[in-house]
Amino acid sequence: MTSPTPVIHVVDDDASFRTAIGRLLQASGYQVALYESAHLLLKKLPSIEPGCILLDVLMPDLSGPELHTRLVELGNALPIVFLTGHGDIPMSVRAIKTGAEDFLSKPAPKQALLEALGRALERYEDGREHRERLDTLRTLVAAFTPREREVFALVVRGKLNKIIAFELRTSERTIKAHRHNIMQKLQVRSLAEAVSIAERLGLLASPESGHQ
Repeated sequence: MTSPTPVIHVVDDDASFRTAIGRLLQASGYQVALYESAHLLLKKLPSIEPGCILLDVLMPDLSGPELHTRLVELGNALPIVFLTGHGDIPMSVRAIKTGAEDFLSKPAPKQALLEALGRALERYEDGREHRERLDTLRTLVAAFTPREREVFALVVRGKLNKIIAFELRTSERTIKAHRHNIMQKLQVRSLAEAVSIAERLGLLASPESGHQ
């Protein structure tokens, strides 16, 4: 199956720049979506598709960094490359610290721009694969019965069958049966694999999370 062509979402209030960068990116093989303001992007939030956001820093009403913060709050998965004619070192450091992929000054050389976008798209792909793996694991755990969920929460914390049986007021034989079912549903063969799944899903954060 052929992967869809990445979409570069360009957010800049300079119409001539949007036109020029749009032509450059299209000539480089990308799909392009142009937005004259941060608010317009928020109204038409990009769907989860291969791509990234090329974002101007200084814009009326809502600045690039402010839009970046809003997108993070909304759970936007597209990496961001800042592009500005007014950037400085402290601003670039803040942008990178808050998760921006890169920070380029206008006019950015074509090669530097394309390399930054390439890194951003690689980051998107890595993140997509990670999210898909987590979704698969969540689906496996969602198949647990309520009792299996309780047993799982205790098993991955290293508790012995007899201790779990005592805490849940049932027999050790019943706990063994639950453990067997849990391992089958998770499609794993070892306790270490089950613990790894719990860690990746953040299920070990609270000792009480599995059986409140």
